[in-house]
Amino acid sequence: MLSKCALAARTASNGFRRWKSTREIIEKESKYAAHNYHPLPVALCRGEGVFVWDAEGKRYFDYLSGYSANNFGHCHPKIVETLRRQSGILHHTSRAFFNDVLGEYAEKVTKLFGYDKVLPMNTGVEADDTACKLARKWGYRKKNIPNNQAKIIFCSDNFWGRSLAAVSASTDPQSFEGYGPFMPGFSCVPFNDLQALETALSDPLVCAFMVEPIQGEAGIKIPADGYLKGVRRLCDKHNVLWIADEIQTGLGRTGKRLAVDYEDVKPDILVLGKALGGGVYPVSACLANDDVMLVIEPGTHGSTFGGNPLGSQVAIAALEVLEEEKVAENAKKMGDIFRRNLRDRLNKKVVIEVRGKGLLNAIVINRNYADAWDVCLKMKDAGLIAKHTHEDIIRFAPPLVIDENQLQESSDIISNTVNSIEL
Repeated sequence: MLSKCALAARTASNGFRRWKSTREIIEKESKYAAHNYHPLPVALCRGEGVFVWDAEGKRYFDYLSGYSANNFGHCHPKIVETLRRQSGILHHTSRAFFNDVLGEYAEKVTKLFGYDKVLPMNTGVEADDTACKLARKWGYRKKNIPNNQAKIIFCSDNFWGRSLAAVSASTDPQSFEGYGPFMPGFSCVPFNDLQALETALSDPLVCAFMVEPIQGEAGIKIPADGYLKGVRRLCDKHNVLWIADEIQTGLGRTGKRLAVDYEDVKPDILVLGKALGGGVYPVSACLANDDVMLVIEPGTHGSTFGGNPLGSQVAIAALEVLEEEKVAENAKKMGDIFRRNLRDRLNKKVVIEVRGKGLLNAIVINRNYADAWDVCLKMKDAGLIAKHTHEDIIRFAPPLVIDENQLQESSDIISNTVNSIEL
């Protein structure tokens, strides 16, 4: 007899066509979609909370959370109902007109994070690009940098997308090779190196420094205590804007509302995305105070969909869930338990490091014994899906609504899988 999920996969009641098997789904995508990803061989058809199900009805713990877009779990009732309700009232107008939701969203997000203004966009890379544009304009208008000479500093191993601007800042050949010429005025310093940063910021042509408080795609690299305070101090000293890329680390993921909250510092420009859309709609944001934000004038920057009623209403719901359900607090508690479990139980010959904050974690695999991709395949077979980054690192980022029983069960899967590797 077909499982409930498999039956839904074959004949969905809402009328959408569902393919009959994982094999068919993979073959169809491979034939007609660009090969710009290398997915795990699992085809998902349904999600609820911390779980997803494949076309045959097998259940998995989701330990990627849509690259942290699904912080509040799959199909969160409040967020889904908000999406349904607003989509039946007014979903898109463009910023050519006012709508009755954007102002409410703007008030909520600016007051929550303590900024004067928000510039709404859609995707994370758009919001980061917006921050760079904003910083350059500020550099010319406020810092009096000569025209077309502004510089922005990034960190080695950064990742903020794959637009031409983003790959111009990348130090990963897989991201930038074959896409030159690159954006001028971009350069990198080592992450977690305040001395190198001060040398770079002493250049009077530098208008901004953009950094992830925890480097995600690089493998969940966490800076030393005091690094973010040092960034704030150096940016103030050299009259440089600090851009905090909290697209992945923000909205509770690390156990605080923002990762910068661990050091009680405030960036000049805060960039949010991913979970801001509740996992159901692309919403991103660039926040700053008036002395920075108001260098952007009508007609100088925009987005067709950014700030539309549907995205704005969904973002309001996501922020309400973040606060009402104490999501960050749960991430802190569950993350502490998770890392303790793994450090106590994992074979230390196979896993040479467990690191993370909140529910943004990683293990580093000893490649003498296994590749991260192969370990991910084994965990999939055991009922948990996660994704590697590089060849020796596996990221673990489950939805922040996970409870302790679910955490223990999923930790068992990870530990048993790793400890089954033959030495």
